[in-house]
Amino acid sequence: MKATRVLDLYHGIWEGTSLSSQDSVLSEDEKTNIQARCRRHPSYPAKPGAPTLVEHEYDRAGALVCVAVWDVHRAQLFGRCEPRSGMVSFDRLVADVMTREPYASAERVFWVVDNGSSHRGERAAQRLGERWSNLILVHLPIHASWLNQIEIYFSILQRKVLTPNDFDSLFALEDRILAFQDRYQQTAKPFEWKYTRDDLSSLLAKLALQQLDQNTSPNFRARELGLGYV
Repeated sequence: MKATRVLDLYHGIWEGTSLSSQDSVLSEDEKTNIQARCRRHPSYPAKPGAPTLVEHEYDRAGALVCVAVWDVHRAQLFGRCEPRSGMVSFDRLVADVMTREPYASAERVFWVVDNGSSHRGERAAQRLGERWSNLILVHLPIHASWLNQIEIYFSILQRKVLTPNDFDSLFALEDRILAFQDRYQQTAKPFEWKYTRDDLSSLLAKLALQQLDQNTSPNFRARELGLGYV
């Protein structure tokens, strides 16, 4: 099961065996369509008794993509800004990481990714494995971004840097994103991830029981017979 493999990796396990110090677990994703909005009038900062006031009219200065990866156990963050998402930008990030230590000489480097077109399926795993022999691509289930730890960082980035969105150019936007990334890295710690495969199994069992109760209810049986509600 895809979800349990990822949860095991977060807790230092792969296929029932504990990871070694020579293994790394990385969580990758792209934050797309980050717009640079130049407000037509200055915003007013918050003050006692009044919230921040942001001008609602703005000019668009373009958009970019933040492609980033998080080392789950070492709390190392790597990211870059790109004009668009896709295989080229993803491969550039992979090269940035896999050519530096400890990843270049690691025994195994697990990349947890979603099912985006730049790294979807076995063809992507084969393509990356041919270039980086120690890279293992691990796909999340579809619609399971909550299992991707880099999303936690993206939520912090959104709150701390991108809200409110007020940048006069893409250069200013990129500078702010990368400056925050450097600052965040100085005090970063591994996220306290407590959710395990046992928690997931309990949730699935509960959902299955609820579905069974629904399917065996009088109203459900009546609907199946075309009798409407009883």
